[in-house]
Parts: sequence; structure tokens; C-alpha cells
Amino acid sequence: MREQWNSRTGFVLAAVGSAVGLGNIWRFPYMAYENGGGAFLIPYFFAMLTAGVPFLIMEFALGHRYKSAAPLTFHAIKARWEGLGWWQVLVCLVISFYYVVILGWTVCYFFLSFHQGWGGAPSDYFFKDFLQLTKSPLDPGGMRWPIVAATVFCWLVSWVVLWRGVNAGIERVNKVFMPVLFVLVLVLLARALTLPGAADGLNWLFAPDFSNLWNYKVWTAAYGQIFFTLSIGFGIMIAYSSYLPDDADITNNGFITVFLNCGFSLLAGTMVFGVLGFMAAQQGVPIKEVVSQGVGLAFATIPAALNMMPAAGVFGVVFFLALLFAGFSSFLSIVEACVAPLMEKLGWSRTKAVSVLCGLGLVGSLPFSTGGGLLLLDLVDHFINNYGIVFGGLAEILMIAWLGRLPEMRRYVNQVSDFPLGSWWSVCLKVVTPLTLGVMAISNLVGDLAQPYSGYPLTALVAFGWVLMALMGLAAWWLATKRWAY
Repeated sequence: MREQWNSRTGFVLAAVGSAVGLGNIWRFPYMAYENGGGAFLIPYFFAMLTAGVPFLIMEFALGHRYKSAAPLTFHAIKARWEGLGWWQVLVCLVISFYYVVILGWTVCYFFLSFHQGWGGAPSDYFFKDFLQLTKSPLDPGGMRWPIVAATVFCWLVSWVVLWRGVNAGIERVNKVFMPVLFVLVLVLLARALTLPGAADGLNWLFAPDFSNLWNYKVWTAAYGQIFFTLSIGFGIMIAYSSYLPDDADITNNGFITVFLNCGFSLLAGTMVFGVLGFMAAQQGVPIKEVVSQGVGLAFATIPAALNMMPAAGVFGVVFFLALLFAGFSSFLSIVEACVAPLMEKLGWSRTKAVSVLCGLGLVGSLPFSTGGGLLLLDLVDHFINNYGIVFGGLAEILMIAWLGRLPEMRRYVNQVSDFPLGSWWSVCLKVVTPLTLGVMAISNLVGDLAQPYSGYPLTALVAFGWVLMALMGLAAWWLATKRWAY
């Protein structure tokens, strides 16, 4: 018998845990800042309602109806589409290789934060001492053993949680992590808002520049942020919703998950820019000189701000604990999206599937734990986000909305939900979402062909980008040709 979530709360918290990740803390604030500040929230919320909610409800419905992960779900709809499900599984697998390394960094920084172990120059410490960063992804440098040790620890903890199963492992962890995470962020937000200069930081984040609304890139950025932050288009939510009981309310679960995730992004963005405003005021420089995104924000800029803050040790511990909880809850969902299809396809026990995947994941994480690991991570993540997820999501929406059974899916959702879906849902999935994903895919491809991403050597882009995509495609096709165990 297939496992089930013990409660609706447990499922929603697990789904929110999957959606709320590192990107909510270090990607959303910068995206808003770069794309018109407060004006960016207009396309962001529009994208949330016209793409995020409809797509997430569709994936919840697919998993709930077919009671299986992406490969078997797509196979049940039409056998030749199974390969798309395996493509999404492979996207999750590759993401797990490098996402866990970032969790390893976070574990290290959690312990460093007790005594500000990054010293007086956090940026130099992170890039030169901690990562020992090389100049090219083709130059791995040496293995960073503290990072390897922290990564092994993260894989071991993940193995224990996933081995315990859906309700005794994933659900129980998220019932603790998610409430605590929101409390931690609220504590950080309260502190950030009381810092000198915080108001200037918030003004930079939320002051609207409405001229940006006429730039199509702002709208594609908003849609891109929604897709990436909600974990849609690469099989995670299909796997999670496959464990729902028969009487689950699909529509309400979808709306609650989206609103909680986007609300968390706003809280995190407010907190981050409050801290950046304080940092700029302390240094006497414009805020644009301290704004950063990604790993630089979390592991260099924020520690530098903490150095200037009273009770830095306390708030450093709180920040990195929040980062760890957000990242770990997402990481569990990424690996579970790979575990479930292996159990279904090969008939493996959960113990075997989790053990094989965690072992494979540990080996796959090693290249990202070297001196060149950050550059390799950046390159691979670029291709996974811009092609792996975008093309996977586009193919899925075309399959269901145009070639599949969208009217049938809508009737199914309305049968099991208190809030019935209207024709707006079908219009969003048949027109708005595929059009946006298509524009994103073409824009990404044209941009990469016109100019090499981040100036990386062509050899690196081909080997770790285009060849990786090709190998994933071949592997997805090969897996789809294998017989099912049932």
C-alpha cells in the first residue's frame, strides 16, 4: 500500500518546505531590486495567479489522481511521454548533487557564526580561505575536506529522514522545521527593521519604478522566479501529491502553498534589505554598492553586516539556522522526487532506493566540493534552471494542456475540491503559461548563443552544460524503455 500524509497540515507544510528554499532568501530580494523594486511586485503577483497557482494545482491533481511520481504518471496518460518524467527526475538528481554542497557550506557557517569565525573580511574568507576558489570551472584545485565532511553529514541526515518514509520522516521533520523557520525569519525581520538605515534599504526594495513594467524582461523574470520558487515543472510536487489521501482538497492546498511561499519571500526580502540598508549606512555608501545576490549575499555580505551589528553571534546563529532549515526542507523534496520513481519502476524497497540515491548523490557532490566547485555549480545550475526546468515545464504543460486531458483534469479537481476551478484555470494553462515558458526558453537560448555565460571557457560550457543536457536526454530515454516492476 502506498504511503500517505497523516494530515492536511503535514502535506501543506511539506509542500511549503519544498517551495521555500535558499532562493526565497537570496534570489527574490535581488530580483525585485533589479526589476523595478515595488513595481516588480505587480508582475510577480500576476505571475503567481496566472502561472504559479494553476500549474501547482495541475501538478497536485496529476499526483493525486494517478498516485505515482512523474514517470509513471506520464506513462499512465500516454506511454511515450514517460521519458519526460525521467527527464524531470534527472533534473532533480543533478540539482541534489550541488544543492547539498550549499547545505554543507551552511552547516559550516552555522558553527562559524557562534564566534564570527569569518573574521573581519568575510568576503575574502569565504572565497579565498573557505572555498579556496580557483579561476575556472576546468581547474578543480584541491578537495575542500571541511566541505566534504559537512556534505557527508547532510547526506547522512537526509538518508535517515527519507528512510523513515513520508509521514514518519518527511512530514514529521517539516512539521517542526516550517513553523520554526517562520519564527526565525520573523525574529530576524524584527531585528532588521530596528537597525539604523533599515528604512533606506526598504525604500530601495519597494520604491516602484513603473517604467520597468513596459520591459518584457521584467515580466519573464517574474514568471521565472515563480516557477523556480514553487518547485514546479520538475516532478517534485507530483511526487508529494501522490501521497495525498483520496479526500484531499486540491484547490485549497494549491492556493495555501503558493500564498505561504510568496509571503515568505516578501518577509525574507524585507529582512535582507533592512540589513543591507543598515550596512550601507554604517559604511556611508549607497546601498547599490552593498547589494548582492546568491551565495555572495548569504556567505559574504550578511556576515559583513553581522560584524557591524550588536549581538552578532546571536543573530548570525539565527540567520544560518534559518538558511539551513529552508535549504534542508527543499533538499528532502528534491531527493524524494528521485526515490519514488525508482521504487515504482524497479520495485525497490524504500531502504534500497534511498541508499542507492544517497550514495550516488554523495559521489556526484564531490566535484562541487573542490576549489572550482562554486564555478562549476554556477555553470551547471545555469543550464539546469534555464533549460532543464524550463523545457521540462514547457513540455509538461503542452502535454497536459494541448495534447492531454485538461478538461478531464479540471472536472477531477472540482470533484475533490471545495473551491471549483473556472475557465480561467484552463486559459492560464493553455495560453499564459506555455507562452511565457516559450519566451523564456527562446530568450535563454538566444542569450547563451550570443554571449558565453559569465565568460566561462567554451570547453566548460560544452562539457558541463550542453553535453550534460544531452546525456540527461539519453538517460531519460533509456530509463523509459525499461520494463516496469508492477
